[in-house]
Amino acid sequence: MEHKQKIVGILGPTASGKTALAIALARALSGEVISNDSMQVYKGMSIGTAAPTPEEMGEIPHHMIGVVSPAADFSCADYADMAAPIADEILSRGKLPVFCGGTGLYLDAVLYESGLSDSTKNPMVRAAFEAVAIEKGADALHQLLAAVDPPSAAAIHPNNVRRVIRALEIYETTGVPKSQFQGLTPDTEANYACTRVVLSFSSRPLLYERIDRRVDDMLASGLLKEVKTLYEAELLQGNTPAAQAIGYKEFLPYFAGECMLEEAVDAVRRNTRRYAKRQITWMRRYPDALVIQADTDGRMRPTEALVEEICERLA
Repeated sequence: MEHKQKIVGILGPTASGKTALAIALARALSGEVISNDSMQVYKGMSIGTAAPTPEEMGEIPHHMIGVVSPAADFSCADYADMAAPIADEILSRGKLPVFCGGTGLYLDAVLYESGLSDSTKNPMVRAAFEAVAIEKGADALHQLLAAVDPPSAAAIHPNNVRRVIRALEIYETTGVPKSQFQGLTPDTEANYACTRVVLSFSSRPLLYERIDRRVDDMLASGLLKEVKTLYEAELLQGNTPAAQAIGYKEFLPYFAGECMLEEAVDAVRRNTRRYAKRQITWMRRYPDALVIQADTDGRMRPTEALVEEICERLA
């Protein structure tokens, strides 16, 4: 049996403490952090995506933060193409790659990116369906597949978003449903031995309180100026993934004079809470995940306690 190199993925809803945990775990296990947040990859979007500050990073190297233009059509396939070699380079130095972020789809891409023919691949098409998955959820994506390829939809569980997107991409790129496309061999074996650590909350109100506080902190740190800079540079236009980012798109009506600032801020809070709910649902698709309780008795557990529990359970 082929020996696969080990990586760790820290997953969980927004504002759950993933960043602090990943940094502390990387410090404890001689690792480096690779962001798998679908919006932290964009330049000039550090505040609204809650990218770690240099002070937070400390001596721990971080990767895949601020690496592409917000105007780019950047898909999870593009992410895998960039992140996998970084993980391999970290492993070659005897270090542990610690993936951290709320976009489980991006980590899945690194683990399962298939070697199907390039003739069936279209990054822009894939990125569009990834945006549907992130913004509207797995069920909405699966319904799109059911409309064009019922046999594939029946064979693929709605929670298997990677395969649903792949089937939709094949149909959109070739005009032929995946169920009728010959010579396809889906890659089902992971490229790495990955331990997914999922942060779970017993108190949903605590999570929502943290989300609201994070939005306030972002505003105090200059979020409005960050969004305005991107807006005036025309980098938040069209259907690019960055233009759909929560914490940015809500302010576009405000800059266009179509709503008050407080309405835009309320929309950020509301959409972030909804996104957190979808993330929680998404994380349930990993039956072998190492689930760690982030809170107890209505309070956050110390990061050190989480690291200790993870290390004990990994041993």
